[in-house]
Amino acid sequence: MVLKRGFFLIVGLCALVLGLIGIIVPLLPTVPFILLAAYCFARSSQRLHNWLMTHPWFAEALADWGEKRAIRKGLKRKAYIASTLSFAISIAIVPLLWVKVMLACFCTCLLLYLRQIPELEDE
Repeated sequence: MVLKRGFFLIVGLCALVLGLIGIIVPLLPTVPFILLAAYCFARSSQRLHNWLMTHPWFAEALADWGEKRAIRKGLKRKAYIASTLSFAISIAIVPLLWVKVMLACFCTCLLLYLRQIPELEDE
């Protein structure tokens, strides 16, 4: 039992770090890692789970996802804008054509994925 909790704690902490890095790095997604961290913390550390579920950056989105498997329109709009801008900057900076094409493909896939997520009205 202790080993299982330790495993979930380590995976949750790694997922949280990757999610936070994903806020800045365009190719690293934030949401899946934060969802994984919440899942792992629920099974390993009540204190970290409560912290994550009440954190001002993540609490509302985690609650919406947990209850309705959807995100708010405003958050989705911000995700579109942040993703597009970060990929556009990356594409402009990278000198290799094949990397530019790859980044454009990743951007397209990400935007298509975001598009299929159900939306909730902003409050």
